[in-house]
Amino acid sequence: MAIHVNDQTLPFTPDMTLSALLHQLDRLQPGTALAVNQTIIPRAQWETHQVQDGDAILLFQAIAGG
Repeated sequence: MAIHVNDQTLPFTPDMTLSALLHQLDRLQPGTALAVNQTIIPRAQWETHQVQDGDAILLFQAIAGG
């Protein structure tokens, strides 16, 4: 089973949550945001949202500016 994270194909284990994936990738820094299949997933749902085979996940760092 594979997912696509920022255009890179990665294997993942069944029942993996977004939070577990980010921990594995060492991407749990403040300001991290993500979209799964072009839908933003709120941080409050990362612990329960399960990664699915073929998901396209975009990770990005939110930046405040003015």
